[in-house]
Amino acid sequence: MGTPVGTRSTTVFRAEFPVLEHTTYLATCSLGARSLPMERALVAMLDEMTGQTVPWDRFEAQIALARAGFARLIGAGPEQVALVPNATIGAYQAVSGLEFSARRRIVTSDVEFPSVAHVWLGQRGRGAVVDFVSASDRTPVENDNDAVGTAESYLAAIDERAVLISVPLVTYRHAVRPPVAEITAAARAVGALSFVDAYQGLGVSTVDVTELGCDFLVSGTSKYLLGLPGLAFLYVRDIDIMARAPSLTGWFGRVDPYTFDPRELDFPQEARRLETGTAPVPAVYAANAGLRLLASIRTAEIVRHVGDLVDQTVRRLTEYGHRIVATSDRPRRGAHVALRVADAARLASWLSQHRVTVSPRGDVVRLAFHYYNNIDDVDRLCHYLQRYRAETRGQAHHENSRT
Repeated sequence: MGTPVGTRSTTVFRAEFPVLEHTTYLATCSLGARSLPMERALVAMLDEMTGQTVPWDRFEAQIALARAGFARLIGAGPEQVALVPNATIGAYQAVSGLEFSARRRIVTSDVEFPSVAHVWLGQRGRGAVVDFVSASDRTPVENDNDAVGTAESYLAAIDERAVLISVPLVTYRHAVRPPVAEITAAARAVGALSFVDAYQGLGVSTVDVTELGCDFLVSGTSKYLLGLPGLAFLYVRDIDIMARAPSLTGWFGRVDPYTFDPRELDFPQEARRLETGTAPVPAVYAANAGLRLLASIRTAEIVRHVGDLVDQTVRRLTEYGHRIVATSDRPRRGAHVALRVADAARLASWLSQHRVTVSPRGDVVRLAFHYYNNIDDVDRLCHYLQRYRAETRGQAHHENSRT
């Protein structure tokens, strides 16, 4: 029997991640920290491969377990979930089932993760018209108008010509939460479908697809779900919303894969019709380890704990005069803080030399938190940011004096 929900303190949970004994890990928005349960899961997978029997039945049991675990996490049924290699393929499988005839518009935004937006752009050869609204998550901490502006941009663009509205649950660079439910409701009101990329929120956010009102939702296992790269999940509200059968398919997209009939292309009436070939077995085992870890804690506790750490980080970095991109409205924040710096890669490299792991993207360094982080991580981060500032100012002064 697994650990009952809600019984793990942050200290007990943190102990499952030995890397945190010597590293301040603030890069979960890029890759979750390595855990003992993941290691044990991968060893168990290798133990299955003894050579005495072919363990595909046990591998398939793990696939079914992952599908069911993800479905529970988002308030869906297993029949509504397809396993895909990554969020890009998930987006492609969703849009490839749509027609671009009476309705041609895909409405997205300039804060969409590029790989998802590129899938939408790739549909122009099929007749799609891709419109980017001017939603922006580039909001300084003192400005609270971002979510309103995002909603207005989407609402102004949604009309009866739209076939799909795409919105991230949390933006990948600056961790802003758009008003997703409001946007999906507007899409539904004009007969358009909605797609939500939840990669930067699932695992540290309460997500219920019924409350969100979305038709599709995609998320992967390598970040806040505490697994490995190589696996993502695609939720489909109702398979009947797909006007076309998928053209990217494979034997696991059949009614019964084990008929092994190369001439028959049948599709089950559930989301797994969007699956292709063999699932990435190591990533599946790792995903189940991560999902079990998350299931041992109430999501509301994760949200509260992470929110407190983000609050502390925003407050202290603001007091120290650092340039951050955030909002003072806590419900609109994701799990990371975007620190704007002149050379993000240089700062990230310098911090890594002092065992502080962060995630640079463009002109920001992302400082991401999970349930395994604590206030000591915030203290250590602030200490080294102040040291970096002092050192770079000293170097600049020295160079100026030489000239």
